[in-house]
Amino acid sequence: RLSTCLFFFGPASGKMPPKFDPNEVKTIYVRAVGGEIGATSTLAPKVGPLGLNAKKVGEDIMKCSKEWKGLRVTVKLTIKNRQASAEIVPSSTSLVLRALKEPPRDRKKVKHIKHSGNIPLEEIINIARIMRPRSMARELKGTVKEILGSAFSTGCTVEGKCPKDLCDEITAGTVEIPEK
Repeated sequence: RLSTCLFFFGPASGKMPPKFDPNEVKTIYVRAVGGEIGATSTLAPKVGPLGLNAKKVGEDIMKCSKEWKGLRVTVKLTIKNRQASAEIVPSSTSLVLRALKEPPRDRKKVKHIKHSGNIPLEEIINIARIMRPRSMARELKGTVKEILGSAFSTGCTVEGKCPKDLCDEITAGTVEIPEK
């Protein structure tokens, strides 16, 4: 004998979701490879409901990220009146990789690359100044330590030393980081 179960989830309202307001400013963050047209299949679910063409948005992302060729960057899409404007929001890792000045590589052919370059400490401090508004550190030296952590994870050296050793020297006070 079979028993039937009925589930009641509440009254059926019969209402559609609210219409998209064209004057409202929407912000979408997308990870993309600089200088390349991203896959429209990943953009379409994000920008399609807002009434935008994914291929056109992909071309806008490619134009704004030309100087970051070959690096994965975060792109901030600001959408107002069904017009998308793209701007790069650089991460600390992408800034460190850009500071290494490596030639662009073919991502499909060259995999598991070792970033064995050397970055001067001044460049790390400049990167920390760029990242300062998004950092949770109280002082600039804390932000420099965050960037040194990114440099360690990419595998490069700073001033010919391991970034971990330089981080320990900053903590000990042997290396001074100027606040201004």
